Amino acid sequence: MRQYFSKMRGVSQPPPLPRKKEVVLAFVGSCLALSFIALMHESFSNALGLPLIMAPFGASAVLVFGAFRSPLAQPRNVLGGHVISALIGVSVYYLVGDAPVLAISLAVPTAIAAMYLSGTLHPPGGATAFVTAAGGSSIHALGYWYVLSPCALGSIILILFGLVINNIPAKQQYPQFW
Repeated sequence: MRQYFSKMRGVSQPPPLPRKKEVVLAFVGSCLALSFIALMHESFSNALGLPLIMAPFGASAVLVFGAFRSPLAQPRNVLGGHVISALIGVSVYYLVGDAPVLAISLAVPTAIAAMYLSGTLHPPGGATAFVTAAGGSSIHALGYWYVLSPCALGSIILILFGLVINNIPAKQQYPQFW
């Protein structure tokens, strides 16, 4: 099947599979980073009343540890994408109230545009805007605090683990740019 498609005009070969060491480092890095975030959440969220876990971090981990060379996985994009998208999501919620369809349809496209314009495009940021604008009462009760935790703090933790794990092999470099 691959041979058939590769003979089609304009279709190039798929990228090579990653080296086993890259797969192991992606597994270990994402496991350690997400475990740390979860442990911090369990340890401090009740005391501080701020969560540290959000679903878009799973997608960010794929980029930071599995596609760390991608422009979408660079620290500026990870942090900026989540923070900008959360600010927009909270603001849209305050603007439209408890109208999830309207909130989602305004927050996500606005976040995409803002990430583009700021040079911080990070696809999981779209999910952050979605969750923040249409999330449940516990997310809405936090208001702009949600931007700080989990969005900014969790992003920083992912980036720090990415800096350590992705630079273990001498031939790898993370970040590619700030």
